[in-house]
Amino acid sequence: MNDVRLLTSPFIPGALIGPFTDAHPGLGGVCTFVGEVRGEADVELLELSHYEPLTLPSMEELAQQAITRFDLMGILMVHRVGAMRPGEPIVCVSAAAKHRRGAIDAVDFAMDHLKSAAWFWKREKRNGEWHWIQPRADDYADLARWSD
Repeated sequence: MNDVRLLTSPFIPGALIGPFTDAHPGLGGVCTFVGEVRGEADVELLELSHYEPLTLPSMEELAQQAITRFDLMGILMVHRVGAMRPGEPIVCVSAAAKHRRGAIDAVDFAMDHLKSAAWFWKREKRNGEWHWIQPRADDYADLARWSD
């Protein structure tokens, strides 16, 4: 089961993860990562914009790469777009595999790609002013680990 979605409204990760794991009887391991809007440094809002004709197909391709590379039973990849407040979930990636290592590595792989090589533009509103956010050098270094 592959479940790849873009959402414009808040979501509850547990409401997605339960049905995802239930859809994979016999799994040996599930790994899940949930990223939330950080409330540090006076962040009022985080806004993610994207190019719709590219974003979802590219996320689906990334999901398929993870399934093939890590021999997954399935992957859940949910990403918010639009304006979000501190504490709201931005992303949820969950991988089901026969063995834990595949699930753990698949989530790490997907998150490194979503963080640095994805199809989103991010900006934060702090003290009433918007500031664009660029991936950090560490984000690119994390992504480089997966080069073949």
